[in-house]
Amino acid sequence: MDTEHKKLPKLIVILGPTAAGKTSWGLSLAKKYNGEIISADSRQIYKKMDIGTAKPKGEWKRNGLRRSYMIDDIAHHIIDIVDPGKRFNVAEFRDKAVKYVKLIRKGGRVPFVIGGTGLYISSLVDNLHIPRIGPNKKLRQSLEEKSMEELHALFERMDPEGAKTIDKYNKRRLLRALEVCILSGEPFSIQKKKGEPLFNVLQIGITVPREELYARIDTRVDDMIKQGLVKEVEQLLKQKYSWQLPSMSGVGYKQFRGYFEEGTTIDACIALLKRDTRRFARRQLTWFRRDDRIQWCSTFEEAETLVINFLRE
Repeated sequence: MDTEHKKLPKLIVILGPTAAGKTSWGLSLAKKYNGEIISADSRQIYKKMDIGTAKPKGEWKRNGLRRSYMIDDIAHHIIDIVDPGKRFNVAEFRDKAVKYVKLIRKGGRVPFVIGGTGLYISSLVDNLHIPRIGPNKKLRQSLEEKSMEELHALFERMDPEGAKTIDKYNKRRLLRALEVCILSGEPFSIQKKKGEPLFNVLQIGITVPREELYARIDTRVDDMIKQGLVKEVEQLLKQKYSWQLPSMSGVGYKQFRGYFEEGTTIDACIALLKRDTRRFARRQLTWFRRDDRIQWCSTFEEAETLVINFLRE
């Protein structure tokens, strides 16, 4: 790392797949090292969606001049802020995250970014300039009518590079990428241009043996059911949040559509949720493994040593 880069404000990122233990590591480190947390989780941004997003329990309290989502007296930002009926994109995340990193540093505290949404983390670490193209309803409707195969083939023609890395099973992401390509006239992949780094970043990844991770996922899903996940989904549907919304089309919610609309059993939905969560964890790891700046740790002690040395530098 060059000397100029080292002079930049410090930022610590704790990342990894779902159920790896990011929340508890992040909270412990923030408590010990005078930190505040910025959540990089595209699901936990939504209000009213607590159980299915595995949102840590907290409450909104006065924190100096502003209100913050407090968990064990640690302020958390960009969590529990968006109505499920609204959209929230990566450009908005990046802008808010940059603002909070600066505010946290100004208050003499250490900013910790905790989460598993790779694009959110990249937008901050690499200072990505994300295209600000708003959703186009008519275009979106015409694309919605196409099958996943047709959408992917179209994207492949418009952006061969982007097609290599996009998650071809994530219809929402595919639609958005096509929308940006069509409306801007440029491939989606070249629009995420990296800017000059804003921060000196330490990225720590949590590594968990695959079998153990899958066992944790199964346990987490069982716990969600006990906590009342099905009731949470039912409440959202009663409030007229549709299955087409980004909030409702994510892992943790869409797996119950069959139960509410087609008579699928709860057990079948639970099995589907476990399978889809395992697949999601694999996709997260594929994304993160591409970044060789991430330092992978299998124990909290390893991570803590990296944090101590980084803060001392």
